[in-house]
Amino acid sequence: MSTAVDIDALPLFPLNTVLFPEGSLSLQIFEVRYLDMIGKCHKNGMPFGVVSLVKGNEVRTIETGKPTGDAFAQEHFADVGTLARIVEFSAPQAGLMVVRCLGGERFRIQNRSQLKHGLWVADVSHIAADASIPIPQDLQPIAYTLARLIESQRDGETLVEPMPIEQPYRFDDCAWVANRWCDLLALPAHVKQTFLQLDNPLLRLELVGDILGKLQDV
Repeated sequence: MSTAVDIDALPLFPLNTVLFPEGSLSLQIFEVRYLDMIGKCHKNGMPFGVVSLVKGNEVRTIETGKPTGDAFAQEHFADVGTLARIVEFSAPQAGLMVVRCLGGERFRIQNRSQLKHGLWVADVSHIAADASIPIPQDLQPIAYTLARLIESQRDGETLVEPMPIEQPYRFDDCAWVANRWCDLLALPAHVKQTFLQLDNPLLRLELVGDILGKLQDV
């Protein structure tokens, strides 16, 4: 983990998802604006920023109804995102890159701008990492269920194939357990974004517990 510092001109990747710290994210890159960005980040060992789209598409599109053919649809995205660091990289063919990234520190966008070829860059400020808070006794079942899910996956007892979860496992930490459930649960992006922006990891875990409880009642 790198030293937490503010970053100027951080390249951004707006997506229809939310990346949490220590979460795993796999991407197939084929747009020119991102091929260049990912190539440079991989070569220089630098992170890029994952931000959740509020309006627009992951793939740049022409906005219909415009009188000119070069008017691209607008993209709007959240002010809080997560640094992504490339841990696996391949280029199986020309014009295609396949990467796996791990989530790092959260950040808040201070200023943003879009370059001529469509890439967004931003000046961002670091958001302090979640405090390490032990899981209270009444919330222990949330951690136990997560541990059981990971174990059953490893033993081939389930056909569920959630996002890979990196070791070390920290089943005694509120933020880690809550974030891993946010990785796994099929929640709307705006809900995940709300959880990402919470400064209190215990509250995040309590809200995850509420969602799991409702799913069990269905």
